[in-house]
Amino acid sequence: MTTAVRYYSRSGNTKAVAEAIAKAASVKAVSVDSTEAGINASVDVLFVGGALYAYGIDSHLRSYLDSLDGSLVGKAVVFSTSWVSKHAIELVREALAERGISVAKETLYFRGKPNESQLEEAEKFARKFL
Repeated sequence: MTTAVRYYSRSGNTKAVAEAIAKAASVKAVSVDSTEAGINASVDVLFVGGALYAYGIDSHLRSYLDSLDGSLVGKAVVFSTSWVSKHAIELVREALAERGISVAKETLYFRGKPNESQLEEAEKFARKFL
């Protein structure tokens, strides 16, 4: 099974969760603004994370989602951290659906900075899809 983990994080909170998910999947978590972020070959599972910024998802994440080739992604799994709300999850889900990508119903959300217990929970969450 091929897996990829992509995220956008300003504070480092979403990055920490992405790295925990990537650890469970034995892959590297890659920021969407990295040159390595592109999905150029089929992946079975794409984990995508971001947070809410000014009531929307960051433009870096939005641009990345808009660039995805839906035919290369079997299923996407969404995760988020935010001090404000879980709304970023729905925005990412909608953007993925617009690309024709199937999105898992189950998502992962932590309010604010994840603690060690939550990072372990993120690893367990990821294993459900591997």
